[in-house]
Amino acid sequence: MAKVLMIIAPENYQDKEFNTAKKILEQAGHQVFVASKYKGEATGQLGGVCKVGLSLPEILVDEYNGIIFVGGAGASIYIDDEEAHQIARLANDLGKAIGAICVAPSILANAGILEGKKASVFPSEEENLRQKGAEILSSDVMVDGKIVTASGPYAAADFGYKFLEALNQ
Repeated sequence: MAKVLMIIAPENYQDKEFNTAKKILEQAGHQVFVASKYKGEATGQLGGVCKVGLSLPEILVDEYNGIIFVGGAGASIYIDDEEAHQIARLANDLGKAIGAICVAPSILANAGILEGKKASVFPSEEENLRQKGAEILSSDVMVDGKIVTASGPYAAADFGYKFLEALNQ
């Protein structure tokens, strides 16, 4: 059983991306933990409410087998967030499975871990990923090594299953 950390925005995380990936991981027998900028409750774009057990400074990356950055309009707060970048870089350095969906692949790009990698992202962030050296492909979900990126909520199920595969590598 793996431990997976899902990082969501405190407000306006994408409910479908979060709930779908979480369900897929839990059905496969993995433990899912939720982090955000602040502990307490987070609210989704579609009205969902989620209990957040960890704040970013409390995250110990080496305790998890994989980390997912969930998208949605609120995820843009992490695009230039150095704490989020450090988490992504450390997870990458430790060979963890890393996932990002919707606008969240820009977090990985700005952390410097998508350079030379194939990626998928919400259209509004494509140029940022290109500028950071990622190769944008038209696929809704892209896997490059243990990094899984996806373009939005319509790809949430495929993203969840591909992340599950990366976790099991």
